[in-house]
Amino acid sequence: MPSGNSVNPVDAIGSRREARETALGILYAADVQSRDLHAFLDERPVKPPEYAVDLVSGIADVLGELDDLVGRFAEGWATDRMSVVDRALARIAVFELLYRPDVPTAAVLSEVVELASEYSTDRSPRFVNGVAAAVAKEVRTDTDQ
Repeated sequence: MPSGNSVNPVDAIGSRREARETALGILYAADVQSRDLHAFLDERPVKPPEYAVDLVSGIADVLGELDDLVGRFAEGWATDRMSVVDRALARIAVFELLYRPDVPTAAVLSEVVELASEYSTDRSPRFVNGVAAAVAKEVRTDTDQ
């Protein structure tokens, strides 16, 4: 295989991390502005990375289902009462757990915790990890958590 076509696994992982971060920003901005996710995504002056587009579009398509699951596992927290960042992170994690079987459960959980640590409150990593881990136990068969 020519070296120009090979993908370094580290680059692919870093790219997904950056795409999740971009998706978080898009979800946050659209939520704060009460905008439709598809329209908001289409209006970006620079097209986001493909994985970010896949995440945001996919989340937009099944938003009600994601929020139902997040709300069910958030124990006492309705999605509309969560911080915007925590809600966006929970949606990303649950979407990946449900619709991206190519992404290992451990990767989903570690990424959501890392992003929560970086962009939300001190309690957020534990909260979003708890929600995502509970969903993972219900919807995933891989137990690499």
